[in-house]
Amino acid sequence: MRRLSGALALMLAMLLAVPAAAESRWPEQGWRVMPTSLAYPELLGALREAVKAEGMFVVTEAGPTEAAANRGITLPGNRVVGVFRNDYAVRILRLSVPAMIEAPMRFYVTEQGDGTGTLAWKTPSHLLAPYLDEADDELATIADELDTRFAAIAARVLEAAP
Repeated sequence: MRRLSGALALMLAMLLAVPAAAESRWPEQGWRVMPTSLAYPELLGALREAVKAEGMFVVTEAGPTEAAANRGITLPGNRVVGVFRNDYAVRILRLSVPAMIEAPMRFYVTEQGDGTGTLAWKTPSHLLAPYLDEADDELATIADELDTRFAAIAARVLEAAP
C-alpha cells in the first residue's frame, strides 16, 4: 500500500509538470494528461492491466486507427477506453438518471510522433459536476471515489514505464 501511495504522489507531481507542448493541445479544465515513455501498444496493455488491478472493468474500446488503416490511411495510434463498474452505475442511477450519460468514463490513449503514448482523461468529478445540484451529496462522494480510482489506475500505468 505504501508503494501505491508513493506512486500516486509521483503521478500527481508529473501531472503538474506536463510539458508545455502537451498543455497547449489539451483543454485545462477537468483534464489530466500524462505523457509516458511507454510505446503506444505497451501503454494500452499497461492501462488494461491497471484497470483490472484497480477493480474496474474495460467496458468499451474505440479508435479510428485500425479502421483507417483498412482504408489505406495511416493515423497515429488513437484509442478511447471506457472504464466503469456496475456498482457505480447502480449508485449513480439512484441519484441521477441523467448523470449516467457520463458512463463509462474514459481514458484516451494517443501515440506521439516518437512512438510513445500519452494517457489522458477527464476526471470523474468534472464529468459529474453538472449533476451535483440535482443529486444529494452522495454523488459528490462517488465522484471523489472515482477520481481516486482513476488516479490509481494512472499511477499503476506509470509504474509500468521503464
